[in-house]
Amino acid sequence: MIRSRALSAPARRLLAALADSSGGWRHGYDLCREAGLKSGTLYPLLIRLEAQGHLEAEWRDAEEPGRPPRHVYRLTASGMRLAAANPVRDALAPERRPAERPA
Repeated sequence: MIRSRALSAPARRLLAALADSSGGWRHGYDLCREAGLKSGTLYPLLIRLEAQGHLEAEWRDAEEPGRPPRHVYRLTASGMRLAAANPVRDALAPERRPAERPA
């Protein structure tokens, strides 16, 4: 029996950042900044989501000569469903939330 757990706030922020890219490949550093996560939180989440089949990951050669290859990530179809099933608006980093309108 597979146990289903609610997603943590960092996982929802990560899914929101990945879903915002419309299926495009994203680098970990960009995801750290956009989701407001530290690397010690981000990379274990990426590994777990990939193991669960919600992410694809691959190595890409650097665009600049002399730089090392980079790992890139994107949501799979099941990852898109997972992101859609969770409230991503509230999961966005505070700087990405829409400003409240004065009453």
